[in-house]
Formats: sequence, structure tokens, C-alpha cells
Amino acid sequence: MTGPRIHWISPDDPPEAFPQVADALAEPNGLLAAGGDLSEARLLAAYTQGIFPWYEEGQPVLWWSPEPRCILRPGAYRLSRRARRSLRQADLSVSFNRRFVDVVEHCAAPRDGQAGTWITTSMLDAYSRLHASGWAHSVEILAGGSLVGGLYGVGIGRIFFGESMFSREDNASKAALLALCHHLALEGFPLLDCQVESGHLIRLGAEVMKRDAFRAVLKDACTPVRSMSIFPQEERRIVDYING
Repeated sequence: MTGPRIHWISPDDPPEAFPQVADALAEPNGLLAAGGDLSEARLLAAYTQGIFPWYEEGQPVLWWSPEPRCILRPGAYRLSRRARRSLRQADLSVSFNRRFVDVVEHCAAPRDGQAGTWITTSMLDAYSRLHASGWAHSVEILAGGSLVGGLYGVGIGRIFFGESMFSREDNASKAALLALCHHLALEGFPLLDCQVESGHLIRLGAEVMKRDAFRAVLKDACTPVRSMSIFPQEERRIVDYING
């Protein structure tokens, strides 16, 4: 008896040539397809269908669409009183899209309890190309000019697909998410995709959404428009986002 099989994508297949997400495996949750490439066209086609790449070095590109989906509505983001107090006392500032590669490299760095990283060199190169094209974005948290936290993701239309975040100081990644959610809310983004549920994200206000409902939101809001203009060009103090 053979187990479940996943669809194989050839690099020669059209960028949108993904199987129906309903065919994704239940275990591991959401595994849909393997193969293909990380071209800009294929990545954009994947995101607009609710699919994202996630794999380790030495594996083919693996494509996922989990059920349910973890999402964060920008207006629902919440910081604990302790985190707010800490950030008010910290001399931190925030910038956007100035140090994209640095943010991704920090996200890829080894972390406690992890043997490796899914942010491979190929992933870094692919998302750097998306950034150069205006699709991928970074939020940088700075202390005295040094990068101490941040996040990156992909913005298509009025949907932001979060990829990874990091902290080198207490609450720095929470500060990055605070600044991001502020601007997404101002621009009427219905949700920020967090991909997979975790206790940490739920405590910050995230929730789970049925995959079909998530894809319905994408169909309405994920139009092929770049989101670069929603982010300010000037550096700002993080305390302004807390007090604003």
C-alpha cells in the first residue's frame, strides 16, 4: 500500500500550475506540491492562491496551504502592558525597506532549539528579487542605528503575507509588527497572513481562519498591485506608534 502522494511541478510548467488546494495533505498539514522554482511569476501566483514555499536545504521546493490558516487582522494586534511599558522606555526607531537583505539574513540566523533554517540561499535570492521588484518588504527596528529586530513579507494588493521576524532585543519583533499593523490598518488591509498558528501569535491577537474563507478574502483583496507606497520613507520613533 502506498501513502498519499503530492503533485510534482516542473520548472517548465506555467507559473500558476498548482493543484487545487483542497488536495493538500492533512499530515503534514498543508503540504500540496513539490518542485518548480522560485521565480517571481511563480511566487506571486502561489501567494494569490493561498500557497507558500517552505523547505530546507537539500529538499526540492515544497509548497504549502495549511488548514486552517493563521491570520492577524491589523486592528486586532495587541501588546501586553509590560511590552508597551518596555517599548516606551526603549530608544528604538523603525524604518521600512531600507535593509531588506539584512533583515532576511537575521531571520535566517540560527536560533535556540533549531538545528537549521528554512531560509535557504535560494530563498534569500528569490525574495531579494521580489523586493527589488516592489513586492517584498521589510520592517527594521533600530537602536542607535544598529538593527535589533524586524520582519519581512510580501504585499500584493491589500494583503500582506508575513514570512519571518527576529529580535535581538526584548520586544523588537513585536515593535516591528506593531508598526506594520499600523500602516496596514490605515490602508484598509483586511488581514495579515501568518501562515501557521502558534501560541505566540495567538497571544498577539492572531486567529485561525478556514482555508476556503481565507482564499475568498484573497480573491477580493489580493489584486496584482504593489504595496510599496503605503510605507513611510522617513525613519520614525517606535514610541509614536504606541502613543498614536
